[in-house]
Amino acid sequence: MKSLVGVLFIALIGLACAFAPSSKEEEVGIKFSSITYKEALAQAKKENKYIFIDCYTSWCGPCKMMAKSSFKDAQVGQVYNNQFINLKIEMEKDAEGPELARLYKVRAYPTLLIVNGDGKVVKETLGFQDVNGLLKFAETEIKN
Repeated sequence: MKSLVGVLFIALIGLACAFAPSSKEEEVGIKFSSITYKEALAQAKKENKYIFIDCYTSWCGPCKMMAKSSFKDAQVGQVYNNQFINLKIEMEKDAEGPELARLYKVRAYPTLLIVNGDGKVVKETLGFQDVNGLLKFAETEIKN
């Protein structure tokens, strides 16, 4: 009897592992590029896209909440990954952060920017954005 219970237990664990989502399946949401701002500008011009910039700090509570929730949404990821070059820049610690914070006059966190290939701000919003807020924010037409 004990061996039957043991076999069933092992079989259940095996089934649970087989149906558990793999780490690749969990990778939904916005995929942020690890390129520099200058590289993003060049890519935006080449691909005729805008750049989405998440201006955040490590101590910002709403920034952390968005990183764990809104940015991980599959629909948000689909829209942002198709429409934009996505950058996530820590405004105080990343090499380009302080300079970009001055350039774009970032005074509160999170600040979300949509910038064209020339570096001009097309759209800006401040504060926590839920999924619907991010989807609405992405409604920006690219003008040639």
